[in-house]
Amino acid sequence: MTVIGRDKKWWKEASIYQIYPASFCDYNGDGIGDLPGITSKLDYIASLGVNAIWVCPMYDSPQIDMGYDIANYEDVYRPYGTVEDMETLIRETHARGMRIMLDLVINHTSDQHAWFKESRAGKDSPKRDWYIWKPAKYSATGERLPPNNWRSNFGGGSAWEWDEATQEYYLHLFAIEQPDLNWENPDTRRAIYASAMEFWLDRGVDGFRVDTVNMYSKHQDYPDAPITDPKSVTQPAGLVYCNGPRMHEFLSEMNEILSRYGAITVGELPCTPDMAKVIKYVSAKEKQLDMVFQFDLVDVGFGKTQKFETTPRNWTLPDIKAAVELTQSIIRGTDAWTTSFIENHDQARSVSRFTDDSPEFRVAGAKLLAMMESCLSGTQYIYQGQEIGCVNTPKVGYPPENYLDIDSSQYYQMVKDRHGADNKEELDRAFTAMQHLARDHARVPIAWDGKAQYGGFSEPAIKAGKEVAEPWMKPHPFAGDINVASQLDDPNSVLAFWRKMLAFRKEHADVLVYGDYKGLQDNNKETYIFVKEAQGGSQRALVVLNFTKEPQTWTVPSAAELGLEGDSVKLVCALSTHDDKAEDQKLRPFEGHVYTISA
Repeated sequence: MTVIGRDKKWWKEASIYQIYPASFCDYNGDGIGDLPGITSKLDYIASLGVNAIWVCPMYDSPQIDMGYDIANYEDVYRPYGTVEDMETLIRETHARGMRIMLDLVINHTSDQHAWFKESRAGKDSPKRDWYIWKPAKYSATGERLPPNNWRSNFGGGSAWEWDEATQEYYLHLFAIEQPDLNWENPDTRRAIYASAMEFWLDRGVDGFRVDTVNMYSKHQDYPDAPITDPKSVTQPAGLVYCNGPRMHEFLSEMNEILSRYGAITVGELPCTPDMAKVIKYVSAKEKQLDMVFQFDLVDVGFGKTQKFETTPRNWTLPDIKAAVELTQSIIRGTDAWTTSFIENHDQARSVSRFTDDSPEFRVAGAKLLAMMESCLSGTQYIYQGQEIGCVNTPKVGYPPENYLDIDSSQYYQMVKDRHGADNKEELDRAFTAMQHLARDHARVPIAWDGKAQYGGFSEPAIKAGKEVAEPWMKPHPFAGDINVASQLDDPNSVLAFWRKMLAFRKEHADVLVYGDYKGLQDNNKETYIFVKEAQGGSQRALVVLNFTKEPQTWTVPSAAELGLEGDSVKLVCALSTHDDKAEDQKLRPFEGHVYTISA
């Protein structure tokens, strides 16, 4: 009998490898990653045991937000290649038995998109209402004010920008150069579907990661956000503008097109703490999204009003457990589906955030996190470099000027503006937070060969005898130690463990992919223990993880805790992060085990 929500699908069991084009592999030696570079590494990607790749935006763009500001959905950013290069990548990915997903960025465009240029040309433009324009408000003293107090996601400024020529504000939830599209207009929606979706589906793309998927529908009265940051005139407004009144209508409309192609979707779903709301997006019967990314886990340790307003490792292990419980609980007794991930292009490296990136512990920490992620239910996502245990760039030797992301640079500038460019204490505090949490760490060029120039980022060009340019972003100072070539034939490497872990996950899919999650000993601040149970209770696995750099002793859960009848429990170790056998119930620093369970 099929249990609701656990129908087996290829994409549910898939491990999907995310690629950030600029930073993955430079084929022609110009210092910028490109589509031919990705194609040249498809055999490597396939060797990991993944089922699909997800390529971050490769569209024509001014690159204000690294491609998430799109000027033309139907063309490719020239330094990355051409539409023909993209068609080659699609074909070659399929030839290796993998699927390919693209980013679908349709909450906003670039201000250089032809649609917006026409929209801002005048109030009588036919495309004026393809974007969100509002008149100014005025204070009692006559000062011009934005339509509301919403804060942009980048920096601390307003989400509204004044257009002098037409004497109105336009909405940009992200950068000034990223105006929000007006989804209330059916003509706009039809144009989005044709240009951003069908153009690429017709060329063989298998699905989309849908950017900011819950922001398209805004409350039409555009209310002020509650004041949570009294020191600022702008306020964090995500809980106001996310999950608007027509969101499900719009997604159902999108799904009618996607389903014609059999395309899969994973939505980026921020600011949605209510699990009932999450489930409505991913319920199979609702036919809207196949799955979503929730950020409960990767947001652990962030500041309350601004992610950088915090200190490194400002979390406890129970915080991580609670976050995982939220995302895993979606499938319990529902027809919904979930995802398992701990890194992406918007997150710092997980080894640095959640374990210990010192040379003594970083390999063990990377393996521990690989085990945890691979044993959680849902579709699994792995970010480039995660499979070799990449870590954050160090504070010494990689200064603030090397950080190029708009999120980091605007924050650092905001601190300068608020506290003064000579306030070393405040600037150091800001840089410490950036060194721990900045998106830049995920965007440092991949080191393919630590012995080659610039970490081998331009490896195909070097092998072709070309002179290569310095990468667009400074290479990682640890490229000589953490790179692909040094791990390819090392059975004890992070790379070898990831391959082993992905094969293990597929072999035990009933319990690891489709099974129910239950956290145990949730208040324990040193060890993380959870049990996975296949549908019907036919198989169980126990996962035991030491999240500290000290040896730990763990307690075997009782039969009742494990859902077994009787009093006795038999555990057999099926996989370990360490090859040599440890003492029973003793865990070395960052050691993890997976056990099969029987009565």
